Amino acid sequence: MSEPTATTTAAAEELTVALPRTDRLATLADARAAIDGIDAALAALLERRAAVAGVVQRLKPVGGFAGRDAERERLIVAAMAERAPSLAAGHLAKIMNAVIEAGLDAAERKNVQDAPRGR
Repeated sequence: MSEPTATTTAAAEELTVALPRTDRLATLADARAAIDGIDAALAALLERRAAVAGVVQRLKPVGGFAGRDAERERLIVAAMAERAPSLAAGHLAKIMNAVIEAGLDAAERKNVQDAPRGR
């Protein structure tokens, strides 16, 4: 299984991941290596999602936890449930809640770090 690679250019960043076929995983080591590759890709995607969510927070009239949109979050979970039918919508809702909250926390930490400091 190949590791995810990130190619950076001035214009764009692209993540390329070869998703393993479960029918080709013959050993425990193969399966664990596949999970490690998927986890690396998930980490990169979560990092990017948090960065984009930070942009959303800056653009919204009310950002942070107070600006959460329950209907938008419900639609996100519904769309994901269509793409991941083996994961129940209730489980995906918990996962996405954690992802959203982690992104909001990251945005708040970044805002604190980027805030001008008085002398």
